[in-house]
This record gives sequence, structure tokens and C-alpha cells, in this order.
Amino acid sequence: MHYNIGADLLDYITNPEAFDFKDGYIDVFNGPGLGIEVNEEKVREMAKIGHNWKNPVWRTTSGVVAEW
Repeated sequence: MHYNIGADLLDYITNPEAFDFKDGYIDVFNGPGLGIEVNEEKVREMAKIGHNWKNPVWRTTSGVVAEW
């Protein structure tokens, strides 16, 4: 999602091509385990920083709070 820059799923793996779409689908993973390679260095780096994610507030044109 646009607000996950720097903290998206693909930022934490070394083989983002595992999630490439082909004809509207993701191929079945063929690697060991989950079929992805976790970037452990990135996970450790981001764990030191933590996160401060907040749910974005969406409003209609009249100013009423709306759900996604």
C-alpha cells in the first residue's frame, strides 16, 4: 500500500520476484519452506527503529469520517 513505503512485505525479503504476477496470479512458491528468503539484516535494522503506524483517517467531501 502507498503508506507502507519502507515497511512493506517486499522490503523484508531478498527475492521479491516470488510475488510477481502472471496472468493475474502469483505462482506457487517452489523454494524450501515458504518459498521466500527473509532479509534478516533488514528485519533486525527495522526492529531497532520500531514502527509508528497509524490508520489513515478517511473523510468524505462533507468531512464525515469514512471507512476504507
